[in-house]
Amino acid sequence: MDPLINALPPATGSASLTGSYHDFNGLGKLKGQARTDAKSAMRETAQQFEAMFLQQMMKSMRDASFKSDLVESSGKETFEAMFDKEVSMGMARRNSIGLADLLVKHMPDPAAQASTAEVLKTRGTQGMSLHPAPEKALPLQANTPQLLPIMRSGGPMTLKGLRHE
Repeated sequence: MDPLINALPPATGSASLTGSYHDFNGLGKLKGQARTDAKSAMRETAQQFEAMFLQQMMKSMRDASFKSDLVESSGKETFEAMFDKEVSMGMARRNSIGLADLLVKHMPDPAAQASTAEVLKTRGTQGMSLHPAPEKALPLQANTPQLLPIMRSGGPMTLKGLRHE
């Protein structure tokens, strides 16, 4: 087995709803879970983001390494991409770099946020106008700014006679 996988720390907790961020059925389940348990859904989403970040990082590292035409093939590249995806998902589940923790820590509490329906109720029936009211519009600046002379070693140089037409 690959030494990279053996070196990973053990998984820390809950089983994920989706095996991959490409799994549309699992993403639908995650969306349903977000309605009932927003905190765990936010954690799962942050883990998937961390996995995608790690996969892109590993892809960039592979692209930066020396490649020989003797051993390169599209099958090998496909296998490496699948392997990188699985390793990155395993690393994200094991909280290897802590990006998911950081994201969850800095996201606002979903319970404290108002839903879209609540925000619309507080606005009332008055809609937002697409055209600003004339009294709120800013006036245009009629005067042009004064040109300052450019300093040079022989003294200031004025800009009046330098226009090219």
